[in-house]
Amino acid sequence: MTKKQTWIIFGLSAACLTTPVLALTFSSSIDSLGIDALKLHKPPYNLTGRKIAIGQVEIGRPGKFGVDKAVSNNHALSLVAVFLRNTPAKSNSGVDPHAHNVAGVMVSKDKAFPGVAPNARLYSAAVGATKSQGQPEECLTAQHIATQNGGDVRAINFSFGEPLNRDPRPDAVLDGNALLTMCVDWSSRVHDVLYAIAGNQGKGGIPIPTDNYNAMNVAFSSRREQVFNKVDVSNLAAANEGAAARLAGKEINLGARRSVNILSPGSNIRMLNPDGKVNKVTGTSFAAPHLTGTVALLQEFGDRELKNKKNNWSHASRRHEVMKAVLLNSTDKLKDKGDGLRLGMTRTIIDKQNLDWLASDAYQNPKIPLHAQMGAGHLNASRALQQFSAGQWQPNQPVAALGWDYNTVAANAFVDYVLAKPLKANSFVAVTLTWDRLVELEDKNNNQMYEEGENFRDRGLNNLDLYLVQENGSTVANCASISEVDSVEHVFCPVPVAGAYKIRVQYKQQVNEPKQAYALAWWTVPVN
Repeated sequence: MTKKQTWIIFGLSAACLTTPVLALTFSSSIDSLGIDALKLHKPPYNLTGRKIAIGQVEIGRPGKFGVDKAVSNNHALSLVAVFLRNTPAKSNSGVDPHAHNVAGVMVSKDKAFPGVAPNARLYSAAVGATKSQGQPEECLTAQHIATQNGGDVRAINFSFGEPLNRDPRPDAVLDGNALLTMCVDWSSRVHDVLYAIAGNQGKGGIPIPTDNYNAMNVAFSSRREQVFNKVDVSNLAAANEGAAARLAGKEINLGARRSVNILSPGSNIRMLNPDGKVNKVTGTSFAAPHLTGTVALLQEFGDRELKNKKNNWSHASRRHEVMKAVLLNSTDKLKDKGDGLRLGMTRTIIDKQNLDWLASDAYQNPKIPLHAQMGAGHLNASRALQQFSAGQWQPNQPVAALGWDYNTVAANAFVDYVLAKPLKANSFVAVTLTWDRLVELEDKNNNQMYEEGENFRDRGLNNLDLYLVQENGSTVANCASISEVDSVEHVFCPVPVAGAYKIRVQYKQQVNEPKQAYALAWWTVPVN
């Protein structure tokens, strides 16, 4: 009989009956093989989400110590407040292991199973599981969480969704007009909060509200040789599976718009249940909170820079559009060969067909900004901090090789960002542009709050385009993103020749307001 041994691997303790090599599968999703957030907890960064409020909305809720007996022996989660919709939660009611696991990904203080942002201030609300609860109650719950912490909540995690067969609209489709979807887009703008939405939930397909414009939808990755670098095969149908998937009852965004923004670890994530026992969990439910926790780390850094009155820094660092642009632009796609030409990326990501970014329509077609299965690529918290810490650079002066901005552009006009240094030949450029769909509340009593019985009005999406432009004014072939339907433009392309370049944000077509706010993030390789 094999003698039972316990191995300590990557800081995790696991009872194992086989060789130490197999125990390596217990590597953490937040170490360098996952999203590389553990490094940020330590000097010189010391980022753990302190004083940053984040939220969680689900059918159930995590247990709170001092409120729920279920967690009386497990102090790993420290929650600020728990609610049932928009009222305080009742003791020992609605505690759900799924919600507890999701919260643990964000804020667990357990030394063996730390969360992405263990010191963030988490506000969590349960919608409730009765059949009478639907999108109005879910919207009320999200609004309640968005207004906590004095109205300063930076990100909210949705590890649940509504299937289309529960939507009251006749012949409902994922066209962005479900009540909960419009609620998420409205709240993103009005409360300035980034929603992290778990896509591809369960067997029913990709649910409401993954047809949003202003949030971030998360697909999940699995490990190959210990590294999280593959789109998990159980992620559901992608856009390129098209009409056939729709006919089979899969829930796919209407039209050409992509429904995945980013990839994050979600396979065999080891978490603590309310009773303190270890649970191995899989799904986009556990990928989304990696993103939410990363926002808390970045926002702690941003607030530190504001406090220290750093140059090239402003309150724009708190904008949800800036977070979205920074997180998308800093993803991993293709492993750098050591020469820096691929922006120092740490891994090559492959899709369900084992193809990489260069084989995708997103790389080859300027009208398609995001990969159907991985969005812009795989979440990397360390790279996101590198992108964010480069600071805000405005277009009234030459800009650094790495940076971001929050600004406005007028209809039928463009804004140019002239790069201060020439770019290296054959180096890759990554640029991401994000902006909001305009959704307004049809506010019957003018109290600026959503209430049951009220609805939202979709005023549409202005059309912005993104280009890399040579000094002589000509746009670079294949270095453009000109989607007519997405609220993100994303460029990832090689520079054909060394020389001077600029990034152009163009307001192509007005649908609502004549001025459009946007966020831009860029990462380039200058000639030394």
